[in-house]
Amino acid sequence: MGHDHSGHAPHAHDGHGHGHGHGPGHGHGHHHAPASFGRIFALGIVLNAGFVVIEGGFGLATGSMALLADAGHNLSDVLGLVIAWTATVFAARPATQRFTYGFKSSSILAALANAALLLMAVGAILFEAVQRLVHPQPVEGGVMMAVAAAGIVINTLTALLFVAGRKHDINMRGAFLHMASDALVSAGVVGAGFLITLTGRAWIDPVTSLVIVAVIGISSWRLFKDSMKLGLLGVPPGIDEAGVRTFLAAQPGVEAVHDLHIWPMSTTETALTTHLVIPSGHPGDAFLRELAHELEHDFRIGHATVQIETAHEDCSTGC
Repeated sequence: MGHDHSGHAPHAHDGHGHGHGHGPGHGHGHHHAPASFGRIFALGIVLNAGFVVIEGGFGLATGSMALLADAGHNLSDVLGLVIAWTATVFAARPATQRFTYGFKSSSILAALANAALLLMAVGAILFEAVQRLVHPQPVEGGVMMAVAAAGIVINTLTALLFVAGRKHDINMRGAFLHMASDALVSAGVVGAGFLITLTGRAWIDPVTSLVIVAVIGISSWRLFKDSMKLGLLGVPPGIDEAGVRTFLAAQPGVEAVHDLHIWPMSTTETALTTHLVIPSGHPGDAFLRELAHELEHDFRIGHATVQIETAHEDCSTGC
């Protein structure tokens, strides 16, 4: 996801709370509209919803619990894509008097929901795999292979649609993981179907499912942890709080840095507020513009609010 390297100065205040105005386009006036993934989401939803119907139909017709379980997993992923798409639509809406940040944080809620859906799907597959392990059922290996092979193609194509956005947007990463895990599940079903066709041993199917569940579970748990950190306003992944503090403290004239807060506004945008103690007085707009540019360029922090103080006085807020 791109970032606006506008060089706008962070909104600054002096130590007495009086703002140094920089015009309406500065400070929190940045607009980082998320890249449009509307067509990608629509295509992914249509492809996967159609495959859910086909796979579920074959599962019912052949009595294959493996296909039915995979269809259920695919259905959870379709719902995940719908949630993620809805979040991107809300995130693009402008700010209001009630929601002064806009609805950007809806992308964080979507990432949390997607992580929860993935973990629920893992639980459902795990339950079904254990059931089939205890009570093996005859499976038509040939049908399993054919339908699951089609699933590999569809899920892989859908995952590739989101590969570009997954590195910089945890919401896109959630969508990518949904589709990639589906492709992995389908590959496991193909392999199980082939082995069952060769050996006739029904237990191969649930054992393969357990291995797949372990792989998906690890990725899902990581996504859930990252989503929870964002939801709790933790410093976003990839941003070093100590590094930002050191950078600010090293600025010319800065004697102290306190009240430093870094938090996610969305899955792609980060905000910062801090107090800089500069005894020599306000350093000027050029200093603030350069500070904003370097925070954006070096730390991917695009919304900075800096308060300049001329005295390091005692206070109760961690000064």
